[in-house]
Order: sequence, then structure tokens, then C-alpha cells
Amino acid sequence: MTWKFYDFDELTAAELYEMLKLRVDVFVVEQNCPYPELDGLDQKSIHLAYKENGRILAYSRLVPGELKYGVPSIGRVIVSPEARGRGLARELMNKSIGFIFSEWQPEAIRLQGQVYLKEFYQSFGFDPISGVYDEDGIPHVDMKLDKEGCPNSSK
Repeated sequence: MTWKFYDFDELTAAELYEMLKLRVDVFVVEQNCPYPELDGLDQKSIHLAYKENGRILAYSRLVPGELKYGVPSIGRVIVSPEARGRGLARELMNKSIGFIFSEWQPEAIRLQGQVYLKEFYQSFGFDPISGVYDEDGIPHVDMKLDKEGCPNSSK
């Protein structure tokens, strides 16, 4: 059972395939949402994965600030269906937030959250900064976490 941060070039072909397959299986197939999953940001992002028995069960993509919003963002937050309910999503978010604030030291972090997860993200200190909008057929809201409002920003 291990958590690991990867630069894109550190990923093996098998790891990249497994990450992309998990993303497509959940975001495209499970959520019945055809959209362009491969968006050109993976190559410059940090990838956080949790592996158990050689399988990736949780994953997030940490996007540097200059690529999307002017501040770093967390995206593609995912836990495999068979691993849900074990607290992996909470641990994944804590590790993602901790990495960004300690390694990149920004003033804030952003994310685009599905509306049904708004309270989950608020539990980490994220605040909505947009109204609800449709993103590929799913209601989303933009959210922001300011460094001074984050209890684990020093991690």
C-alpha cells in the first residue's frame, strides 16, 4: 500500500495506461459523460496515485498554476469503485493539498468540482467562487482554497 507522486516522464507505460483507464472508466463510462479526457495537461502535471496489490485505487492530477488558472489546481480526483468508502478520497485530497502548498508554495489552489461533491471539498477549506454551471452534462462549481484558510498548508 503506497502513495506516490510522479512526474509524467517517471510513469511507466503500464502506470500511465492504468491511470488513464481508471479516469475513463469513471469519468466517461460510469458517469455516462463523453468528453475529451486527454486535454494536454498531463505531460506537465504531477500525478498522485495510491497503489494496493499492484493496482491504482486512487488518483489525482496536480496542475501547475501557469497551465490553467494562474494558481495550481487539483483535478481528476478519483477513487476506484471497489475502494470507495475507505477514506482514500480524504487522504488523496490531504496529500494533494499538502504537496501543492509545500512544493509550489502558491497563495491559493483551485478546482472544478462536481456539485454533489461541493461539501466534501468545503471540508478542506475550499470555497465556491462561481455559480453552478454545466460541464459536459454534469453540474460543476469552481472552488478556491486560500493558503491562509488551509489548516494543512504547512505540510
